[in-house]
Amino acid sequence: MSTTNKSSAVSRRKLLKIAGAAGAAATAGFAGAKVFAPAIAGPAPKVRLAWTEVAACHAPLGFGVEKGFYQKQGVDVELFYQGASGQTLIQALATNKADAGAGLLLDWLKPLEQGFDVKLFVGSHGGCQRLLASEASGVKELKDVAGKRIATYDVAAPPKVAFQVTLAKAGIDPEDGVTWVTVPFDLVGETVARGDADLAAHLDPWAYGIQKQHGLKLIADTQTGVYDNAVCCVLGANGAFLESNRDALRRVAAANLEIHEYTANHPDEVAAWYLKALNPGLSQQDLTEILGSLVYHNHPIGDALVKEIERGASDLKLTKVLDPSTDPAEFAKRISVNLLA
Repeated sequence: MSTTNKSSAVSRRKLLKIAGAAGAAATAGFAGAKVFAPAIAGPAPKVRLAWTEVAACHAPLGFGVEKGFYQKQGVDVELFYQGASGQTLIQALATNKADAGAGLLLDWLKPLEQGFDVKLFVGSHGGCQRLLASEASGVKELKDVAGKRIATYDVAAPPKVAFQVTLAKAGIDPEDGVTWVTVPFDLVGETVARGDADLAAHLDPWAYGIQKQHGLKLIADTQTGVYDNAVCCVLGANGAFLESNRDALRRVAAANLEIHEYTANHPDEVAAWYLKALNPGLSQQDLTEILGSLVYHNHPIGDALVKEIERGASDLKLTKVLDPSTDPAEFAKRISVNLLA
């Protein structure tokens, strides 16, 4: 085992000791369409955590609030729906609508390079984005993507950013070697199905849904290939909030670890909650399959998180998202915080 892996293992054991066994269910409810907060007995520090409500990889957060995982750690977490992009997550923190937030690692990096005051403090899982090809496209493997049209929902959509890295590492120019087709969020699959694009790049559960609905072939994802053993989503906190509430965020990190380990072992239970609470438009069996496929044991903190950020920064330098002068190792240390130190 490498020194880095030993550090990671020690960190996780330490957090597991903090976390303990899974908590009992707590009384909870929706306070309007945008805010989800539990009832909590006794004084506890409060953390407003931004999330993307219907995203598959964020379902464990809502489950964790309702089932008392955060309460057991002595922290009162309120979930704030921030939208479906990294830009809206940054806005939620910048406008003080949230104290911390869950987002894709690669989505965080450019704003943080530009000086946005956020520290990343714990990872959640690997996976949750898919690159899918139609049968008509003739794409069988990654090398076949060269010269093809890829549909996604925004010029800076997280799946586009992620799979530009995948293409670059496969020797395909991620800008000039393919054509990116920007379409409305709900029409990514339809665009490929009617032949206006050859591939779709999307997030789960929507990616899973269009793969199944249109019989698309999985060409790449963010848990295998160049993303093997890489963290996908991480939590970040507003710098000023962190300075005054370090222990509260340590408690959030401990709960985050426990929640994702629980989901890894009980995807059917979390899927049942996901269907009932959020109704994302898929069956419980489908949701169980999606949740069960994510890499929940990959939740780095401390030195292990620094290594993941450094890896992500190097990837975004490759695709020219980050500035050529950025030092990935220095950058990773500067924008992260070790809550176990």
